[in-house]
Amino acid sequence: MTTPDLTRLSINQETIKQWSLEELATGCTATGISHVGLWRAPVQEYGVERAAKLMRESGLTVTSLCRGGFLTATDPELRAAALDDNRRAIDEAATLGTDTLVLVSGGLPTGERDLTAARERIADALAVLAPYASERGVRLAIEPLHPMFASDRCVVSTLGQALDLAERFPATQVGVVVDTYHIWWDDQAPAQIARAASTGRIHSFQVADWITPLPAGVLLGRGQLGDGSVDMRAFRELVDATGFTGPIEVEIFNEALWARPGAEVLAEVAVRFAEHVL
Repeated sequence: MTTPDLTRLSINQETIKQWSLEELATGCTATGISHVGLWRAPVQEYGVERAAKLMRESGLTVTSLCRGGFLTATDPELRAAALDDNRRAIDEAATLGTDTLVLVSGGLPTGERDLTAARERIADALAVLAPYASERGVRLAIEPLHPMFASDRCVVSTLGQALDLAERFPATQVGVVVDTYHIWWDDQAPAQIARAASTGRIHSFQVADWITPLPAGVLLGRGQLGDGSVDMRAFRELVDATGFTGPIEVEIFNEALWARPGAEVLAEVAVRFAEHVL
């Protein structure tokens, strides 16, 4: 059996949520995986400085920290609190040694229906946060989410919309996340990937499959690589063709995977990555 090439594989922490941070570090190291994507809540629980030390000592590179964002509030106090929280997220990313903070921009506030105005509030927030992040060596990566999340989680639904926001700022400060789960349906995605690459704005590339029927909690409907409708190899080839050579993060939220032994899931992800992405 040929050993899969894992040099570009990054395991997002949520993919094996049942593992502690220490188990994740040990498992990835034992499997020959050198990249991980981390999430703020478990990192904060473990201790940010302590987590950074664990990553360094394990020889792991943190490819991204998730998440900042939720920047669409209209209430001044809520907007100020969101900015403060994002500054903390930027500081945490810098401590962890990652140059990429993923932003889930936020949905419509209660009673609001103006998507354009909500996106403008994101731009206003980025104008405050981008310089702060740049000073700390961190890039902000806007992640468009599938349109089914527009009302409550993210009013940025396409790569085109994400780039319209990002291009107001230097590429070294604000870029985008290319996530197959969220954009596989969009026939404009290939052109927008090329657009993003032309100005150096692909800051993160993530993969997960789209499976149906969707579970009752649609947030947890990401599928294991190869189980659904997404041609992930085609997306990888599109992204590679732009000159992107960075890590490819596997980010799957799936309760069935979380119910299995972590080592089993990790081994399966590695095999599926080779079969369906490379």
